[in-house]
Amino acid sequence: MALRKVLGTETEFGITVLNQAAFNPVVASSAVVSSYAGNRSRIQWSLDEESPGRDLRGFRIAEGPGIDFETGLVNTVLTNGARLYVDHAHPEYSSPECADPRSAALYDKAGERVMVEAVEAAQRLLGPDERLVVHKNNTDGKGNSYGAHENYLIARAIPFDRIVRHLTAFFVTRQIFTGSGKIGSENGRPPVDYQITQRADFFEEEIGLETTLKRPIINTRDEPHADPSRYRRLHVILGDANRSEVQTFLKLGTTALVLDAIEDGAFPDPIELVDPVREVWSVSHDPKLEYAMETTDRGRLTALEIQWQYLDVIQQYARSIGVGPVWTQVLGEWEQILLDLETDPRSTADRLDWTAKLRILEGYRSRDGLAWNDSKLRLLDLQYHDVDPQRGLYQRLVDRGAIRRLFDDQQVELATIEPPEDTRAFFRGTCVHRYPEALVSANWDSLVFDIGEETLKRVPMMEPLRGTRRHVASMLEASPTAAAMIRALGGNDG
Repeated sequence: MALRKVLGTETEFGITVLNQAAFNPVVASSAVVSSYAGNRSRIQWSLDEESPGRDLRGFRIAEGPGIDFETGLVNTVLTNGARLYVDHAHPEYSSPECADPRSAALYDKAGERVMVEAVEAAQRLLGPDERLVVHKNNTDGKGNSYGAHENYLIARAIPFDRIVRHLTAFFVTRQIFTGSGKIGSENGRPPVDYQITQRADFFEEEIGLETTLKRPIINTRDEPHADPSRYRRLHVILGDANRSEVQTFLKLGTTALVLDAIEDGAFPDPIELVDPVREVWSVSHDPKLEYAMETTDRGRLTALEIQWQYLDVIQQYARSIGVGPVWTQVLGEWEQILLDLETDPRSTADRLDWTAKLRILEGYRSRDGLAWNDSKLRLLDLQYHDVDPQRGLYQRLVDRGAIRRLFDDQQVELATIEPPEDTRAFFRGTCVHRYPEALVSANWDSLVFDIGEETLKRVPMMEPLRGTRRHVASMLEASPTAAAMIRALGGNDG
C-alpha cells in the first residue's frame, strides 16, 4: 500500500511599497516577517541537515546559479507549526505538515491571514504616504516569477523514473484547474491576451534540480526532511499560488491521489507527451481548452481529455482500496470541475481563480471598451491577488458569495494559532507555544533546546506522523518546562 501522504505548501508573496523611492524588497520583507505579532518564536532555522543540492536521480550538485539555496535572513516559527521567513526578496509562509488535502488547504489559507496581520503591523513603520502591498501571486509582470510550491512525502522504494513517466502529463494538464490566470505572456513566449496560469511561461526543462532558472516540470531535489531511508519528498514547483480554497484543495488532493496510485502500481502505460515543455505554456495559453497536444502513441489529446483519463484510473483505484470522506470529496470535486470546464469554463468562476478573474476582466472590457493590454486591466489583474481584505478583488467576490469556500473565517483564524493534530507539526507548534524561551533552533525534522545544561538538547522528529496530539499531548501537558519535557522524552540530545 502507498504511504499515507503528508503534504504542505510554500508560498513566496510578492511585495512592494508604494510611494517609496528607495524600495528594497529584502528590507520590506524583513519588516513584514519581523513585525508579525502573532504567536511565534523568532529563532534560528537550522540548515545543518538540509541538502538542496542532492538530486533524486542519485547525485549531488554543488551550489550554483539557479539552485534555490535560501537565505533565511529573518525567521520565525509559529505556534501552528508553520515557518514564516524571508526567502531572498520575498516574505514566505511554509505551512505545517498536514495529513490530508483539506487540512493542507486550510493551513495554506491561514498563511494569507498571517500575512495580512504582518503587513498591518509593518505598515506602522512606513511614512504617511507609503503603503505596503503584498500579493499572493507568482509574477511581477516584469519578467520575474516567484514560487508557490507543494510538497508530498512518497516512498523511497518507488523508482523515480516511474514517478516522472506518470506525473509529467498530469502536471502539464492539471493547469486547467490549478491556474490563477494572468494577462499576457512573459519569458519570450508567444504573445497572448489572457492565459490560464502565471507560472507556465517560465518552465524550460522536463526534469531538473533548479527552481529559479531553467525551471523543470519535475523537480529533483532530494531533501525529505524525514527518514531518508524510507521517504522522498516530491517538491512540486509547477503550480500557481491560489486564493480559492476549493482550488487549493483540488490541486493538493488530486496530486496526492495520483501519487498514491503510482506507488501502488495502479496505472497502465503512461501518457507520454512528445514535447512536454512546449505543452506547459501551450495549454496555459488556451483558455478555451481546445488545444490538442501530440502524444507518443495516443494521437492528439486536449488537456481535458488527458485529465479524464487520469480521473478514470484514480476512480477505479479508489474503489479498489476504499478511501475516506476527504478523498471521496476530492474525487467528486475533480469530476465536477472537469464536467463544468468541458461544458463552459466560465461556469467554474465560483471555484477557480483563472475563470473568476477572467469574468471580472471581461466585464470591464465590455463596459469600458478596454484592450487587453490596457493598464487598467493589468492593475485589476494584480488587485485580484492583494491579500488586503479591503482592497483585494478576490475578497470582494467572497463577500458577495460569488466564490465557494471550504472554511469559515473562524476556522482560518484558529489555524493561524493551533497546529494540525495528526502530524509532527503538533509537537513543533506546541513547543513554540509552551517553551519559546528555551528554543534555540528548529528544522522540519528536529528542535534544539537550551535547558541550562552544558550541552544543547536536540529532539529529532524523523517520522512525520509521530509527534501528534495522540502521541505527545499528555506528556507536554505534564511538562511545565522544556527541561521537564526533555526528561520525559528520555533526556536524549539526538
